[in-house]
Amino acid sequence: MEINELTPAERRVWDAFPRGEGLDFREEADEDASGGRDWGPGRTVRAEVIAALLLSNPAASGQVPGINVRGIRVTGKLDLKYAVVEHPIRLRACWFERKPQLYGARLRALVLTDSALPGLTASTLSVDITLRLNCCRITGPVRLTGARIAGGLFLQGAVIRPGTLPDEAGEPPLQLNHAEIGTDVIADDLTVHGQLRINGATIAGLISLDRARLINPGGIALHAETVAVGTDLRGHRMEAEGTVNLTGARIPGQLILSRARLANPDGVALRASSCAIGEFWLRLCPPIEGIVNLRRSQLDMLYADPGVWPPVIRTEGLTYRVLHPHLPAEERLPALEREESGYLPYAYEQLAAAYRTVGDEAGARTVQLAKLRRHRHTLPPHARLWGLLQDTTVGYGFRPLRAAGWLLALLLVGSIAYGLHAPRPLKAGEAPDFNAVFYTIDLMLPIIGFGQESAYAPSGWYQWLSYVLIVTGWVLATTTAAGVSRSLQRQ
Repeated sequence: MEINELTPAERRVWDAFPRGEGLDFREEADEDASGGRDWGPGRTVRAEVIAALLLSNPAASGQVPGINVRGIRVTGKLDLKYAVVEHPIRLRACWFERKPQLYGARLRALVLTDSALPGLTASTLSVDITLRLNCCRITGPVRLTGARIAGGLFLQGAVIRPGTLPDEAGEPPLQLNHAEIGTDVIADDLTVHGQLRINGATIAGLISLDRARLINPGGIALHAETVAVGTDLRGHRMEAEGTVNLTGARIPGQLILSRARLANPDGVALRASSCAIGEFWLRLCPPIEGIVNLRRSQLDMLYADPGVWPPVIRTEGLTYRVLHPHLPAEERLPALEREESGYLPYAYEQLAAAYRTVGDEAGARTVQLAKLRRHRHTLPPHARLWGLLQDTTVGYGFRPLRAAGWLLALLLVGSIAYGLHAPRPLKAGEAPDFNAVFYTIDLMLPIIGFGQESAYAPSGWYQWLSYVLIVTGWVLATTTAAGVSRSLQRQ
């Protein structure tokens, strides 16, 4: 390109490039780049001029060349496909007529902060330092599939909308599939109208989606299957309209969705199945609108208030070590009844184990009792009757004081009845002195003998009372033994 073919604005950029000098064409410091279509020739630079500079090497002595411009209108296509650019590119608050083509390019650094673009084609892009799209307004797909960024990817405050061209129909607005990020992905306050897709991406640091808005009602808002994160995935106060899909994700640190709003009323709102997560935080979240799927996931700690769970959850195979906040077991049990598959014994065992982990044996027993009660409804009638008897008398062995209460009540009734009307001795003169209390104990407890039962014979309704005491004693003894045996087996 000949130097005499440049416009005055292009000549300024050309002259500043060898020294990496910053240029600011903005009329106001906070000017919005979305109005760049109307900027005149004094702020217009052809994309081919920028490309020609980047692919040349006009360095000034002792200076580091580079594009460092604010507030220009870039016409034409910035085509750096497969290019190797050794100079940093900083085009802040700029308006692009066409989407930059960076497919397969290798760049030092790319900064497009506060710019307006109709999209960005940068699949398999390689960036040595950082890629910044902070506060950009993008009206077409951002393609970063397979990109490799040694530093961080920054999308703070960016707004990305679906493309309107025929070849962009149905394409996710932001694509990071199988990308490799050397440090962090910072996307706080990001807004995506459509799907954010990061399937199979590897991020050495964290992903931050604090206060992000992912809007794709009825579809998938965040598609992050098999994503691997070095530390945390943050979504504090995130709003997701559509499914948040984290199937197979590996998050060794924290998955933080505190105060997040997850809504997909007609489908799955959160799918985090087959995940391995250190700490999963759902603290202070409003009730999730839609199904939650946590099947086969492994969590070290789950923080979830009981009110966060929707009417239908899927937890088959879910394991966790600690459950927070620590609440009475009665407040946790209703969530187990929302399981889509119905009664899952393992879900109760897992909850009981979590209570034992923190030393709450009473809570663990409450969960085990609830498990047996629910299991009873799956049994045939005769087994349900026996289970009901065990529950009423000794709480399946988890409420042993109930048996003592029954025995004490019956002992009191028998002692009063036989104390007022002593039974006749079977052999006069040979029977020991009658004692109403020990006679009642003889009737109720088959393994104890005080010689009273064999020496006296009641009559009338007192005889029927003795039958009741004998049968009740046997039932209490049998159910207590069964319950204690069950408890010992669990220990």
